[in-house]
Amino acid sequence: MYKLISFIAITLFVLQTTAQMDDKFYYPSKEWQEIDSFKVKSFKQKMDEDEITAYLISSVEKPKATIIYFHGAGGNVSTYMTLVKPLLKDSFQLFMVDFRGYGKSTGKPTHLNIAADGQRILDFALSQKGIKNTAILLYGASMGTQIATHLAASNESKISGLILDGTISSFTDIATAYSPAEQKEMIEKFVTSPYSAKEDMKKLVKIPVLFIHSKEDEEVPYSLYEKVEANSITKHESLIYTGKHLECPLVDTEVFLSKVNHLLSNK
Repeated sequence: MYKLISFIAITLFVLQTTAQMDDKFYYPSKEWQEIDSFKVKSFKQKMDEDEITAYLISSVEKPKATIIYFHGAGGNVSTYMTLVKPLLKDSFQLFMVDFRGYGKSTGKPTHLNIAADGQRILDFALSQKGIKNTAILLYGASMGTQIATHLAASNESKISGLILDGTISSFTDIATAYSPAEQKEMIEKFVTSPYSAKEDMKKLVKIPVLFIHSKEDEEVPYSLYEKVEANSITKHESLIYTGKHLECPLVDTEVFLSKVNHLLSNK
């Protein structure tokens, strides 16, 4: 009887953890900071019963390339403007997406709807005048590295490169990184990732990849980046900087821009 009760308790815990797992990954914000000093064009796309917002942001008439940017688990597009300004000032244009629940988008984010919406948003972006005739780089920041790598693996012929900043190897890996020691084995066994950067990375064979990570990163352990980089069979380069999570564009701007431009030239 004790074994049966223990089995039921564990099963209920796992089911509850799995059902709530998406809630533990995404922290959307509706607080909006005005985007100034750049040209901004907004788009709205219907996704099921929800509406997704995206923004084409540029500082020049003829950009050198388009970066499709997937931000992290918190905030919204406007929160990340400080981090992308160096790219805008260097004549890149950015197509930035707020998935369901973020910024002015409606609904609630999940692993699966972000993957489906990501593909539709990418297809939409590639159809737009001013984007479709430019080189395309996918850029994932923190949690955005999951969807950026997933989309790159399915659309390699359509893009020129992939940038992963603060790389997360899988949803399961980041969950175990923040879990008590006694729960790690259970999470690894029962909480599976519907897709993961470390597995999707194995599918990339043509496009170059730029990894950006800090050994001092206290939000995404360096070991998670190492798992993804170890699975990269395509040509790739790593920019290891000194600083906090996602700070590279601010604390090492010149090297950051040099590496991004080098990635573009290697397409």
